[in-house]
Amino acid sequence: MSRLDRPFFERETIEVAIDLLGTTLIHDSPEGLTSGRIVEVEAYRDATDLASHAAWRKKGGVESMSGPAGLVYVYRSYGIHTMFNIVAKSEGMAGAVLIRALEPIAGLPLMRQRRGVEDERRFSNGPGNLCQALGFSLEDHGADVVESGRIRLERGQKPVQILAGKRIGISRSVEHPWRFFDAESRFVSSHRHGRPLDEIVLGLT
Repeated sequence: MSRLDRPFFERETIEVAIDLLGTTLIHDSPEGLTSGRIVEVEAYRDATDLASHAAWRKKGGVESMSGPAGLVYVYRSYGIHTMFNIVAKSEGMAGAVLIRALEPIAGLPLMRQRRGVEDERRFSNGPGNLCQALGFSLEDHGADVVESGRIRLERGQKPVQILAGKRIGISRSVEHPWRFFDAESRFVSSHRHGRPLDEIVLGLT
């Protein structure tokens, strides 16, 4: 498999989000290596996207959304759930892609131990579960998926069909269908409502 390079992430956030589906996310932690095929993502753009941290969050590591593409942006949702994002945007812009769900590939016993569940479909079917299964923490904020020895992304099998729908758990810019997922995957989160990508108006300006 070939590792994703910097130019892959230096594009429009929506475009990168769609192209991340089917790629493999790998975390080689001190406890062991875990990986999974990305099957669900959400795109968050610049300050014109009112649901994006770039529009309203002023503290923490949000400045990374305007930094080099390919950096990891990790934060806590409601002070509880760790959320793993990758900075993806064109030059001079801001944006990041939230990784929402994975299909487990490697390190399943370690994922099972970390999650405390037996069903593989529950290992990483949501952004908080995903971070727990792969062992991501706030300490991973700022890692470079292009150059890091611990966290990397590799090309993989693209979905046969991609569905698009509204993002989950937001109250602003709710009209944008910027959540994308593999229509055939059993490992997406419980929110499976969407329409084929070729039927969607993405609303980019």
